[in-house]
Amino acid sequence: MSGSPEIEELPATQTGPKGVIHDWRKFKLESEDHESVPPNKRELLRQMSNPKPSNDDTQEKLIRKMSVQEYEMIQEEDERCLHKYRRQCMQEMHERLSFGPKFDAVFELDSGEAFLDVIEKEHHLTLVVVHIYDDGIRGCDALNNCLTCLAAEYSTVKFCRIRASATGAGERFSDDVLPTLLVYKAGELLGNFMCITKHLNEEFFATDVENFLNEYGLLPEKDFAACPVEEENADVE
Repeated sequence: MSGSPEIEELPATQTGPKGVIHDWRKFKLESEDHESVPPNKRELLRQMSNPKPSNDDTQEKLIRKMSVQEYEMIQEEDERCLHKYRRQCMQEMHERLSFGPKFDAVFELDSGEAFLDVIEKEHHLTLVVVHIYDDGIRGCDALNNCLTCLAAEYSTVKFCRIRASATGAGERFSDDVLPTLLVYKAGELLGNFMCITKHLNEEFFATDVENFLNEYGLLPEKDFAACPVEEENADVE
């Protein structure tokens, strides 16, 4: 009926193929450096990201206009912007599916009480990796550096380190069993690797420690957002 009031369309999540394209165009428009984009291209992007033209005549003109101009613009799409958009979508999905606290560093434990607290009181979904070390022991410094790298890539894992003398059980962690790596979850010991360097090459790196832990199925999926250098170098010639 002509007298019926128009029902206002509410914004909705874009999930279909057309919706994904619309979201990409909107992201592209918002991420463009406006000073470096020609006004005609910026206007076209704005029109493309608007799902509701003002009237049918405008829509028909826009379709005719886009048929050539959109094709030309697709050919010159910024590959790095598309890469960034994909990573953002993956990160949002990862955050929706992830639970528990996040970390980004190796925590120094200064006492046996702190050691027990991190094992018994940490979130039940959090994997806790503890490096027991001492100064001057071969492999301890290298393992500390490796864990620092892994902490940046596995934000759901809590990486810790503690000197053997600070554990309150120094007699159990003599020099010949260091470096020791212990892995806990929900208070349960999942991995106990005495003198872990025996399982690694004399010169080892973060990827070697990562592969070793993965052999035992101890590490979760790697974070989607953990490759900043790769993202910055993703320019297309």
